[in-house]
Amino acid sequence: MEKFTLGIEEEYMVIDPVTRELTSHDQRIVDAAQQIIPDRVKAEMHQAVVEVGTGICANIQEASADIHNLRKLVCGIARSMNLRIGAAGTHPFSHWSKQLITPNPRYDEIVNEMQDAARSNLIFGLHVHVGIADKNMAIHIMNTIRYFLPHVYALSCNSPFWEGRNTGFKSFRTKVFDKFPRTGLPDYFTDWDEFKNYVNLLIKTGCIDNAKKIWWDVRVHPFFDTIEFRICDVPSRVEETVAIAAIFQALVAKLYKLRKQNMSFIVYTRALINENKWRACRYGIDGKLIDFGKQAEVETRALIKELLEFIDDVVDELGSREAINYVYTMLEQGTGADRQLAVFQQANNMEHVVDYIIEETSKNCS
Repeated sequence: MEKFTLGIEEEYMVIDPVTRELTSHDQRIVDAAQQIIPDRVKAEMHQAVVEVGTGICANIQEASADIHNLRKLVCGIARSMNLRIGAAGTHPFSHWSKQLITPNPRYDEIVNEMQDAARSNLIFGLHVHVGIADKNMAIHIMNTIRYFLPHVYALSCNSPFWEGRNTGFKSFRTKVFDKFPRTGLPDYFTDWDEFKNYVNLLIKTGCIDNAKKIWWDVRVHPFFDTIEFRICDVPSRVEETVAIAAIFQALVAKLYKLRKQNMSFIVYTRALINENKWRACRYGIDGKLIDFGKQAEVETRALIKELLEFIDDVVDELGSREAINYVYTMLEQGTGADRQLAVFQQANNMEHVVDYIIEETSKNCS
């Protein structure tokens, strides 16, 4: 029986508390964290970004405790250096062209290949790993779970601003990332062998040097026994991160259970699911998604509640009901994007939005 272990990665902004601009931490946050919890806080391509990653967690309670502690640690270290940490999919107004790239041969190679697509990729995501050892089962789940990604993505929307503008999107982060190759929803794969053949062809023809350069919204991880979900903006509130991780774990467990019972959820094409992904990034939870079974538009909030009903029979076994119930708070209080927009509408000041993000990021992590 699969254990559906969890791992959570979050990417954070490093912010100057005076100007509220993104600023380089020059590896200092990573170096300080390394002395306390080795290998859990890492640099990213831009020097104004820091990434944290939990250990392999047996359940959502462990994952929650771990990510709470990592947020507390990083926020504390940053404050001691007169810096601040913010969790949101994009910074409201800092411009990517002013940001420094971390010196690293891997990052140099990416920038050399992708040029401004790489330099402008100043975005912050949430990645959730769910453990599953059987690669063919993982491919089956990846194929099927694509349908649900826009529903969960809508909950995570947290990047309405870009370079000082209200973009009109609830999540503009994905529009920035779309400039990279091998992003977005994956195609359908028959089995693990077909996926391996795809990867080997890309390596053989010089497209990539390893499978980690496949940056899909969901992927069977090439080196870990996990399915990795990469579609979501990093939420400002840690409770939102935990709820989203719990949903992904429950979806994997549910689809695994159906497969073991020789049942399956219908597999929809990438072209159809992309229609819902577009709606999710544009409108968040306040729009409508397409219910392909009914061939009709349905309120996104209603479809999210249907998703919760779909996974309900595995939630107690996973011990994640409390974490998943926070989704109802998210539906009531709005997404991070909704709250950022409300702050801006009230203050008409982007700096106030940054202050709000900083405050939300460290809340309940003491």
